[in-house]
Amino acid sequence: MNKIQRTLLAFAVAALASTGALADNVRLILKGHDPVAYFTEGKPTKGDPRYAYDFDEARYHFASAKHREMFAANPEKYAPQFGGYCTGSMARGVRNEGDPNAWVIRDGRLYVFGNTGVYDTMAKESDYMEKRLPNATKNWKAAKSS
Repeated sequence: MNKIQRTLLAFAVAALASTGALADNVRLILKGHDPVAYFTEGKPTKGDPRYAYDFDEARYHFASAKHREMFAANPEKYAPQFGGYCTGSMARGVRNEGDPNAWVIRDGRLYVFGNTGVYDTMAKESDYMEKRLPNATKNWKAAKSS
């Protein structure tokens, strides 16, 4: 394989990884962002595939080996709710990938949304989460059992 072919292959792999589709058909959560960093850094941080960990039929990437170890020791604490799908969509019974830049930690849990416009909606609608969490939880349980 020549240099151009290797470069094209690297771009193709990166494109697939960014969409959540990996060669081994394991879904990449948070488009490769480190779930632990939301708690420790207070912001989305791109993970590194070298620090990957599979949990609940999905793959997570971490910014460091330490974050991977923290996650492995307590994945329920750090994994995004609803499998990283958009909380608002899950409330409607739809699986849409969450945007790693549209997130909130509430009651010690990470929730992601479809886009950052949710922040304007939450500012206008103070009970946004309260209205959506019961249905999202119910729909996620149904989706997991099917």
